Amino acid sequence: MSSPFTTPTPASAPQRRTASPHPAQQPGADLGLLLLRLAVGLTMAAHGSQKLFGWFDGSGLDGTADNFAADGYKAAKTMAWVAALTETFCGLGLAIGLLTPLAGAGILGIMLNAIAVKWGSGFFSPQGIEYDLVLLAGAVSLALVGPGRLAADALLPVLRDHRFSRGVAAVVLGAVSAAFVLVVLRD
Repeated sequence: MSSPFTTPTPASAPQRRTASPHPAQQPGADLGLLLLRLAVGLTMAAHGSQKLFGWFDGSGLDGTADNFAADGYKAAKTMAWVAALTETFCGLGLAIGLLTPLAGAGILGIMLNAIAVKWGSGFFSPQGIEYDLVLLAGAVSLALVGPGRLAADALLPVLRDHRFSRGVAAVVLGAVSAAFVLVVLRD
C-alpha cells in the first residue's frame, strides 16, 4: 500500500542515497577535526601560558590575579591559577585530542566567564566578545562531535568510540561550572 503523497518507484529503478555518509566516513572529516582541534587548542594553550608563565607578552599569575580582582572575582589569585591551568591543559588536551569532551568543557567554562565579563562592550574585538564566542563554539563543537580518528582518544579503548551523550554531559558540566563561578565567586 502506498501513500497518496509519494510516487511509487519501480523495483528496477536504482535507489538513490540521499543521506550523507557518517562523518567518520566522509573524506577529510578527520583532517578537518584535527585542524579545528589544533587551532582552538593551541590558541587556548598559548593564552593560558600567558597567564601561567608570562610567555608571549602575558601578564603572568600576578597580573592575571589583578585582572580577576578588577573584574570582581573573589579569591582572585586562586581564580588566576584555575584559569591559567584550565586554559593551558584543556587547550593542550584539545589539540592532541585527549579527553576531548572534558577539554572542550573546560574551555567552554572559561569562555563563558570571559563573555560574561565583556558583555555590554559590543561584539567586535578588542573589547567585544567575537573572539571568545568563536573559541567557545569550536570547543563545544568538538565536545559534541568528538575529536576524529587522528586523536589520542582514538588510542584509548574507553574513548575510542565517541558518544554524543558524553559530549552533551561535558557541555552541561562546563556550563554549570561557569554559572557557579559567575554566581558564587564573582561580586
